[in-house]
Amino acid sequence: MIKKILLGLLIVIVLLAVFVAFQPSTYKVERSATINAPAPTVFAQVNDFHKWNDWSPWAKLDPAMKQTFEGASAGTGAVYTWAGNSEVGEGRMTIAESHPSDLIKIKLAFLKPFAANSDTTFTFQPEGNQTRVTWSMVGDKNFIAKAFHLVMNIDKMVGSDFEKGLAQLKTVSESAPKP
Repeated sequence: MIKKILLGLLIVIVLLAVFVAFQPSTYKVERSATINAPAPTVFAQVNDFHKWNDWSPWAKLDPAMKQTFEGASAGTGAVYTWAGNSEVGEGRMTIAESHPSDLIKIKLAFLKPFAANSDTTFTFQPEGNQTRVTWSMVGDKNFIAKAFHLVMNIDKMVGSDFEKGLAQLKTVSESAPKP
């Protein structure tokens, strides 16, 4: 009887492992918002890590978070590192590409609570006196991340943070002086 139970359990584990292995190996989270401000104004808020505390959805989760800035003051080569409580974790962002009022690409390295690397992109599409901002993040999923994503929906988790951040970016950008 015990052998049959163990064999059944082994079959379930193997089937689950095969199911997890066949899950997509990448993820993408993307959200957009239209902001009533010109692209240079919105771009300036994202291109300078020093300004992120004004709109980032994670900045207010840990007011005691340790932050450091390295490299360029803004744009390509700017680096931002943080270490905070369990809600914000620890990591590093580096602006890899910056094209004024058009595109920002960021290399994102999470160190805690888990190690992961992602590529984040902001695009700025002028629409008259407004700007359509798209914030996306893509990354690879290893076996453990594939299993995690079966029970946790990263699009909903991170996507809701992106939505909050874009709403705050809208508020900040719409009240900023226009160039």
